[in-house]
Parts: sequence; structure tokens; C-alpha cells
Amino acid sequence: MQKRKDHKGRVLKDGETYRKNDGLYMYRWIGGDKKRHAVYCSTLEGLREKEKEIQNDLRDGIQQGSSNITLNDVYKMWKNDKVGLKQTTRNNYIYMYEHFVMNDFGNRKIKEIRKSDVRRYYNGIVDSKKMSVATLESIHTVLHQVFILAVEDGYIRINPSDLVLGDVKRSHNFETPKRHALTIPQQEAFVSYINKSEKYKHWLPLFTFFLGTGCRVSEVVGLRWEDVHMDENYIEINHNMVYYQRDKGKCYFSVTSPKTTAGYRIIPMLPEVKQALLNEKKYQEEVGLTCQASIDGYTDFIFLNRNGFAHNPQTINRTIKRITLAYNEEEIERAERERRAPVLLPNFSCHNLRHTFATRYCENETNLKVIQEIMGHKDIATTMEIYAEATKEAKVKSFEDLCGKIKIS
Repeated sequence: MQKRKDHKGRVLKDGETYRKNDGLYMYRWIGGDKKRHAVYCSTLEGLREKEKEIQNDLRDGIQQGSSNITLNDVYKMWKNDKVGLKQTTRNNYIYMYEHFVMNDFGNRKIKEIRKSDVRRYYNGIVDSKKMSVATLESIHTVLHQVFILAVEDGYIRINPSDLVLGDVKRSHNFETPKRHALTIPQQEAFVSYINKSEKYKHWLPLFTFFLGTGCRVSEVVGLRWEDVHMDENYIEINHNMVYYQRDKGKCYFSVTSPKTTAGYRIIPMLPEVKQALLNEKKYQEEVGLTCQASIDGYTDFIFLNRNGFAHNPQTINRTIKRITLAYNEEEIERAERERRAPVLLPNFSCHNLRHTFATRYCENETNLKVIQEIMGHKDIATTMEIYAEATKEAKVKSFEDLCGKIKIS
């Protein structure tokens, strides 16, 4: 059978055609979708390079005819099909993608995106928007999932976002900031100052609860009286209440289940915590404060603002900041008068109070499994990290006490 040739007398392979009318080479094939496809090139060499890519795609199951599919197209599929996420997590992912990715990087054709493109995009938004590492991590989380879908559905061969986040964090000297516990003197100073302050004393039950239970702020603001079992001396943690600023600029509370089964737990009630709750109840009765909030069917919350609504976590953090500033100003003056070094409070947040409880607990408890369960840690590694940090000073002290007591030289 006579082989077809081009205008230079070169033999053409199956599927190849030379078109005299426009001087283009064409390759036609039937893809995995059972449809006929075609590509064109002005040179035979260029056409055969495209053929190699096509054959590789066919071998690897890459979809044919998807050259115009954009990252946004795949994101829409991910958004429609992604199930199993908590609603708050899903809302956060959607906000991150549509706010940072959709109108810029999202318009790129999925098959043309390379690892260097993703790295360049991350570097660009970090430099131009001066964003925190936590925001970049959130953007990467959703973008990585979208690329995973693109791989699974055969639009691309590999995930171009793999390992890119680590590269960018290292290049910008990004480190996830460690949340440190208050030292014992700092913790005592914080509690003592609130207890003596007419302005802030009504906050004492709330902060006592933080420091005596290690609860997350979402667990504290959502705690109801029915979750506290006074007779049996335990607290039941079975939900979170989060405050989101996501939906069209509006802020709202939402009650959700704990992210993991480890979040469901029972916390024994210390006497100081029990008394703090009784003091809070008495205070609310004296000032006529009752719960006015009903959120997703939940009501009768324990810790309320002056209007009877649940506390906004940001408000609590702002209060901590005001207390810290006020205390430090007074402590500096007092230390100067008494000619001693001041015991100053660092900048810290609600989560540092959780970490402070965990540290005090680790200093007095050696059973890591018990600590993990009380803290609601899904991963024992998180507990071990806190335990190692909390016991570091104790180890140093034990070696100081050991000096001269054993013959080693």
C-alpha cells in the first residue's frame, strides 16, 4: 500500500495529513472519550512532538479535548461535589479561593499550570498582600484539593502544588508561631490583677474557666449550663460555637460539632472552676442578666456579654490585651518603687490560656494518654510536644540537683 507523503516527499504516519491549501500538518486520532480529535502544526517535526504528548496522555488516561479547561472550571466541580466537610470549614475554603484565586490565577488553563507557576503565584500574593502564613496555608489547602481533583479526573498528570508551600515558607522565613504558655509568675500576676480590679473583676470567672479546663475559645463561648454537671463535678464538651466573618461581609455565630471525635470529652471540674461558675451565676442574678441568644437551636449560654448575648472571641482577646497593658503599666511603676525587676505579661490570646493549662497539667501529670483526652487532641504528637516543652525546665532542675551526687570522673 502506497504511503502518503508531504510536499517534501517525507512519508507520513497513520493519522498524519499535509494540507496543501494552507500548508499545515494535521494529526487526527480517537481519544478515550471515543470522539475524533485533531491538532495542527506548521512543521512535521512540531506535529510529531504534539503526537508524542497525545500518546502519553492516552496512555496515562488524560482527558482529550480539555485544553481550554481552566482552574476555575475544576474548582466549580470541586465546590459542587465536595462532601463531608463541616460547613464552617467549607465556607472558609470557598472564601479563600473566591477572594484570592478566582479572579486572577483561577483563569489559567489547567493543563498549562506548572509547579513554577504555583510558586510564582504564592510568592506574588505574599509580597503584594503582606499576608500571614496562616492565610497562605488556607489558600494552599483548597488549591491543593482542586488540583487533586484535576489529577483524579484526568485533566493533568501530576499535582503542580505538591511541595510548593514548603518552598515558599522557607524562602520567606515563614514559621508557624509557637503559642507559649504563661509562666507561673505571669499566670499568678494575671489572675491576681483581675481579682483586685473593679474594672475587670467580672471577667474573672471566664478566665478561671479557661485556665482550669484548657478548653478552646469556641468551646467556652458555646458552653451551656446544661453542659455543666455540678453534682457529679464534670463538664461535658460536645459542640463548638464559632464566629465567622465570611458571608458577604457579615459576621455570624454558628454551632458545630467538634472537628474530630477527640473533641467530644468529659473534663473533671476543679473546685476553683466550680466556684467560678457559681460566682458567674450569682453575678448574673444580681445584675439581672439573662441569656438572650438562640443560635442553631442552642441557648442558655453561661458566659454572656452585658446585653445577654454570647461573647465574641475577638472581644475576649481585646479584653486580654487591655488587661495586659493596664497591668504592665502599673507593674513597671511598682517595680521601680520597689527596686526590683518587673514581672511583665506578654502579648497573648485565649489560645495561650489553653496552652497554659496544658503546660501546668503536663508539669503535674505523666500519663500522656490522659492529658491527650482532657485536651481533646486528635494526635498524641501534639500532646507530646507540649509535654516536652513543659517538662524541659523540670529536667534542667533535676540535673542541677544531681550535681555532685554521683561519681562520674
